[in-house]
Amino acid sequence: MKRREAREQAFALVFSKSINHENIKDIVTAANEAGEVPIDDFAEAVATGVETNEAALDERIESYTRGWAVNRLSKVSLAILRLATYEILFEKEIPCSVSINEAVELAKKYGTAEDAPFVNGVLGSLVRKQEDRNA
Repeated sequence: MKRREAREQAFALVFSKSINHENIKDIVTAANEAGEVPIDDFAEAVATGVETNEAALDERIESYTRGWAVNRLSKVSLAILRLATYEILFEKEIPCSVSINEAVELAKKYGTAEDAPFVNGVLGSLVRKQEDRNA
């Protein structure tokens, strides 16, 4: 499975968790038992990482949403932001530009017309701040 497809699976897992409030392991088990498409290892690992770090990710995301609490964001935007923020902060072998680009593409595919620019802006701010810290 290509990384883009695996990332899309990870998004679906994170989004499903936000709707059903089940843990990622149970969602993966149910998906694998249904047998339609096996869950990729990368997708499961990233979705589990998002789940494990959800509170810290939400805090970081909220600091860049300019007055928008995470509970006011669309579930699609929030799932995409959590996924990309996790990648940017914890998956060091993935370039930040790739994480942002993939997040924007997911937002275009699954969100509204406003979601892609919003996601791009939030993640761009996050990366700029990260680069300032590392300088």
